[in-house]
Amino acid sequence: MSGFSPAFERLGAALAAVVLQQQETLAEFLPREDWSADLTARTYTSGGVTVRVSLLGSYAANERTWLWGWANPQFGDAHPAVAPTLAIRTLGERLGIPEFTTPEIDLSWYEGPAGHGGELIAMAAGGVLGGGGYIGAGYDGGSAYLHVDDPQAPPAIWDPVPVPRLISNAVSLFPREPRLTLARLLSHHTIPYRESEGQTEVLLPGGGKAHAQFDGLGRLVHWDAELSPASL
Repeated sequence: MSGFSPAFERLGAALAAVVLQQQETLAEFLPREDWSADLTARTYTSGGVTVRVSLLGSYAANERTWLWGWANPQFGDAHPAVAPTLAIRTLGERLGIPEFTTPEIDLSWYEGPAGHGGELIAMAAGGVLGGGGYIGAGYDGGSAYLHVDDPQAPPAIWDPVPVPRLISNAVSLFPREPRLTLARLLSHHTIPYRESEGQTEVLLPGGGKAHAQFDGLGRLVHWDAELSPASL
């Protein structure tokens, strides 16, 4: 593999802004201090806070490869921390996403803005599962990626103010379809919108409106949110 598949890139574009917003919410909830994990018990503890997690996979820094938890001989399909993630592989089989079905993925080709290609696989996988976000737990030689599956982890709430930043950051990672990135963020928060040539009109909660304008290449170039007094 010398690049991500079109199916993976489209899925990533759809999920990226949703995931990035949830990651910001998780960072406010879960302290990033000295940590410990017990994958058999499905727990991760940091700064006195313990959350339930599952194992997505791991990224080996020297080899620059991603290994799914179900393909890791130390774990496998039936491990308590892996079984909750198998829906990702099932989705990959149904939609033809090789990144979700290949046991170990060579990412040595990746030179993009993320720290490494494994980060993007973790993002997409975490987005498929939803929940509280994902954690990169570093170890000597790489990072394990854990999905937070715990009701005490708060969901991200709708806020029109950071939308341009979220979309910009998401598109820098998954640039395939910026309009899809915005549409999926709006749909995630059940915000009604209407698309037309070059723009998206958004009906904000409380009666306000927002307009997103895209250029000829589909890139978001302007976001204007008009909040009603009731929403302030």
